[in-house]
Amino acid sequence: MNDLQGRRIVLGVTGGIAAYKACELARLIGKAGADVDVVMTEAATHFVAPLTFQALTGRPVHVSLWETDQANGMAHIDLVRGAAAVLIAPATADFIAKLAHGFADDLLSSLCLARECPLLVAPAMNRQMWAHPATQRNVAQLRNDGVEILGPASGEQACGEMGEGRMLEAEELCDALIAHLQPKLLAGKRVVLTAGPTHEPLDPVRVLTNMSSGKMGFALARACAEAGASVTLVAGPVCLPTPAGVTRIDVRSAFEMRDAVLAALPTDIFVSVAAVADYRPAAPATHKIKKGAERLTLELVANPDILAEIAARPDAPLCVGFAAESQNLAEYAEAKRRAKKLPLIVGNLVQDGLGGETNQITLFDAAGSHPLPAGDKLTLARAIVRHIAEMIHA
Repeated sequence: MNDLQGRRIVLGVTGGIAAYKACELARLIGKAGADVDVVMTEAATHFVAPLTFQALTGRPVHVSLWETDQANGMAHIDLVRGAAAVLIAPATADFIAKLAHGFADDLLSSLCLARECPLLVAPAMNRQMWAHPATQRNVAQLRNDGVEILGPASGEQACGEMGEGRMLEAEELCDALIAHLQPKLLAGKRVVLTAGPTHEPLDPVRVLTNMSSGKMGFALARACAEAGASVTLVAGPVCLPTPAGVTRIDVRSAFEMRDAVLAALPTDIFVSVAAVADYRPAAPATHKIKKGAERLTLELVANPDILAEIAARPDAPLCVGFAAESQNLAEYAEAKRRAKKLPLIVGNLVQDGLGGETNQITLFDAAGSHPLPAGDKLTLARAIVRHIAEMIHA
């Protein structure tokens, strides 16, 4: 995905051991389509050579405030004019203090003062330096100034100690940068979302379930968070990382999912992506069912229809459903939308995307059907968010 296509990012690298991670970060930002201008402090060059970043970005690396290759001698201004964002990674305790107090004694700190674009900072330092009151005061000041603080993470540090202060990994920082630059179409909105399958127990070791991977639901949760919404994700049993900025509640059965959704209300938007089992065993066995007869008869009873219940409430939010069909998509999806009185249904054929990384979907609303080009699930999720935002603001 070219999430940063046509944008220019200034990547600031300061003098900490985590500077080696900035090499991968520069590569990932470039892979996402951006032009990357790397600006290093003199201390950073003791950890990674400027030539490394030049090779990764294909662009000159800037170190000195006194560079003579700028025609007007104003690199600290030229570098940030037209930039989409400045990202400092790693940001040492010393550099955070500079930013908080407005110091401008080198190229990187000067351009941070001269910028008109967003500033994102990824702290990286020893756990005691991070916990020091001075550092915490400086970080609080940056937040008050509108700077986005990314991390830090907790874990093993270069000094051998364990604790908070590790710089986030390059992939996490690249994702955070992309998210920051997404349009905030759902700013101020609350979204409750379900994702994944449910497990309905037959006995202590066996369940009834389906092939849902949860990937579409998790992509949509990420897209909603990127769009500025407060997102609660009620997830069935899947092994997927929680998207940044999303509150996750893990459940197993349809009844657990229903209870979690009801507890998360009220909300502005409810998106039912989960493939909730339609039926469950009437009487799950207390002990493991032993293999015996050639045939085994199971009595199944209907599970609650979470989406229909939420949509029928007098205080119903904007409800979005999903319809995964194996045939007659338009007919079945539209029938489901009308039966449950939903503003929007997202439909797809299971052979086009169930469990995979890509999908092909069609949106069904009161105005008709809106097929979207096939794509990866995050791209499609962002398109769904745009459609939801249009419906809310119409």
